[in-house]
Parts: sequence; C-alpha cells; structure tokens
Amino acid sequence: MSRPILKTEDEIELIRQSSLLVSKALGMLKPYIQPGTSTRKLDKLAEEFIQDNGGIPAFKNYRSSKDQDPFPYTLCVSCDNAVVHGLPNDEPLKEGMIVSVDCGVLMNGYYGDSAYSFTVGDTTPEKEQLLRVTYESLQKGIENAVSGNRIGDISYAVQSYVENYGYGVVRDLVGHGVGKKLHEPPEVPNFGKRGNGIKLEEGLVIAIEPMINMGHYGVQLAKDGWTILTKDGKPSAHFEHTVVVRKGRAELLTTFEYILN
Repeated sequence: MSRPILKTEDEIELIRQSSLLVSKALGMLKPYIQPGTSTRKLDKLAEEFIQDNGGIPAFKNYRSSKDQDPFPYTLCVSCDNAVVHGLPNDEPLKEGMIVSVDCGVLMNGYYGDSAYSFTVGDTTPEKEQLLRVTYESLQKGIENAVSGNRIGDISYAVQSYVENYGYGVVRDLVGHGVGKKLHEPPEVPNFGKRGNGIKLEEGLVIAIEPMINMGHYGVQLAKDGWTILTKDGKPSAHFEHTVVVRKGRAELLTTFEYILN
C-alpha cells in the first residue's frame, strides 16, 4: 500500500475550505429532507449549491478504476437498507425513512468529504437509536485520531462501541485519506484491533466514516451496480467527518453545525 501523505498547514487550510463547503451543502439540504421530496431533487440542489460557491462536485464522474463507469451524480443518497453509494432517483421520500447523504467537494485542488444520516420526519425508536449510536461511534473514532496512536485504535473504538448494541460493522467498506485525491491511503476500517496498523502522525488528513447496520454486517451490491445494500434488509446508518490528526486531539475540518443549528 502507498505511504500516507502528510499535509502542510497550507494544504490543510485548502482542505478545510473544501470541507466547509461540503458541510454547508449538507446543511442546505436539511429542510428539503421531508416526505414527498425526491432524492434526485436533493442531488440537483446540492450540485447547484456547490457550483454557485466555487466548488466542483467531487463524486460526479468519479470512478475508482479505469474499468468502472463514472458515478453519475453529485450525491450518494442511501435510504433505509441502502448503506452507501445510493443513486438519486425520482421516488418520493416517505415518513420515517433513514436518508444517508454523502457529499464531496473539490476546490482549489483539494477534496473535502462528509456524510450525515437524516430521518424523514418522525421515525421509530429503533432507527433513532441506530442513528445515535452510529453518530456516537464516529465521535469515539475521532477521539482516537491523535498522533502516536495507530489506525487500529480508531477502528477498535468504533467497533467495540457499536457492537455493545448488537449492531453490525460493515467490513467491505472503509474510511480513507483525503487530499489531492478523494481517496488516498491509509484505509481507515471501522473494525480492528487496538494497537494495529500504521502509526498516526500529525498532518495526516483522514475521513472517518462508520457504516453501521442494525443487523448483520453483511452487504451486497444492488442491481444498479452502485448501491450497497444490507444483506438482511435491515436499516443502516452512515456518518463521516474529514479530520486532521493532531497531538492530543484531532481537528475536525468538516462540521455538522449547519445541520444541527
């Protein structure tokens, strides 16, 4: 695996600008996430917002390999039993759904990446708990993204926390480094052993993104070739922050304040 690229403070500042636009785009979408809205409308709104603010939608036309077709949309929008990489469509959102929105921006040559799982109106206590625990597991992971720790410390923190609730930690998909490329080394799994993996150094920028299933961790690819579904059909949740590894405490480059306030 390629060696992780540590960022200078100037580079971190550029990633912060991209990350801020991602955060604002997710916040802009919040009032539209209600019954009757289509995920295609959310995608159109996000694309216009990002472009109007000087950014480029990072996911649109992205391909992870030369053999793969480019991703056709600005957002990945994944509902209920869809874990990630959901394709926006014309189906109206329904009361009680989980809607996980993943967004990336390229600006000034650097990427920012974040995701948030919303609910459409009121939902069940079971789904509310899934969202709360997944969100809290992200915080547990971030607490361990400090210099001197290892990647496995992040992974263990996420896994050990959510498995206390009987949830499944998706194994097939992981977090990643962020910089001049949307996906850089190192991989940041949401499962693993404490003390394993590469040593974290100051200036490393990573996206930590727990993808947590209410049931078993197994996933499968949908017929559309993109959407990742839970194998057992139970709901899933996804939260993601782009952070910088610092001494003592990680620094968040993305923020949920535009969603929560």
